[in-house]
Amino acid sequence: MVGMGYRTIKTAVGAGLAIWIASLLDLEFATFAAIIVIMCIEKTKKKTLITMKDKFFASLLALILGALLFEVVGYNPIVFALFILLFVPLLVRVCIQAGFVTSMVVVLHVYTVKEANWTMFLNELYIIFIGMGIALLVNSFMPNYKRDIEIFKKEIEQKFEVILFEFSAHLRDSMRNWGGKEILEVEDLINQSKSIAIQDLENNLLRKQNKDYYYLEMREDQLELLKHMVKIIAIFSSSSPDVKQKEMFAEFLENLSRNVHSGDTTDISLHKLEELNDLIREMELPKTREEFEVRANLFYLIFEMENYLNIKKKLFSKRSRS
Repeated sequence: MVGMGYRTIKTAVGAGLAIWIASLLDLEFATFAAIIVIMCIEKTKKKTLITMKDKFFASLLALILGALLFEVVGYNPIVFALFILLFVPLLVRVCIQAGFVTSMVVVLHVYTVKEANWTMFLNELYIIFIGMGIALLVNSFMPNYKRDIEIFKKEIEQKFEVILFEFSAHLRDSMRNWGGKEILEVEDLINQSKSIAIQDLENNLLRKQNKDYYYLEMREDQLELLKHMVKIIAIFSSSSPDVKQKEMFAEFLENLSRNVHSGDTTDISLHKLEELNDLIREMELPKTREEFEVRANLFYLIFEMENYLNIKKKLFSKRSRS
């Protein structure tokens, strides 16, 4: 019961409840409370509060200015048109133009009864409070996205495992057929899960940070590095010299592919990468141009892999500070 279906049920229950309460209090224009509920229910609690703030202050401003203008100039269509011409720029200036429609309904109520008095003023305020209160109440029930995010994280990690394994396999066999579809798939998964993580954060008003979102940003940054490595892996794997070096780096990548998870094992991997780097530096220097290019590509891959691991290390440093 997530997405549009869940929101529709909340809207239906809230609208009916708002009309019922407004009718019990014998308020005029009781159905307006249902309209407020419908217009205030958003996808997240944070968006609902922002929407309610805009609509409340826009309606209050419209009620005061509309009543003054109608009482001074008169209740006729020309004055109503004049009110809109004056009111819209004011809403834009104070950045609450999202409350325009609700405020127009309030003004039309004053225009309809053709009397701006304290009773009318309180009637509109009661309706607004009822509508917004019910909207806030029903929208406090939000689906828990934690399970969905965890599923996405597992799928993302599985894709990273495949990518890293295919890198290692390609170094061992340059003729291996791999289209790289996992790179596109994991990019789509990251984008979907980031959207859900934002919704989860906006539904937890007391939480200022979202560790899941930080994690997904980390994977996004790592993916960019893996994209850069694809071409170099292809060049490096197709070269004939330094087979031993290719095997050493392939073994490192294969081992890394078996340890893709949410935990912090970056120090271990960085240590292994440093050992690999030291071993290669101790090897005999390149003698030909081709050997030199291969060695340069290998050091580039090691450098990028170090950046890849440090991105995750920074994530855990950020978590420890927060």
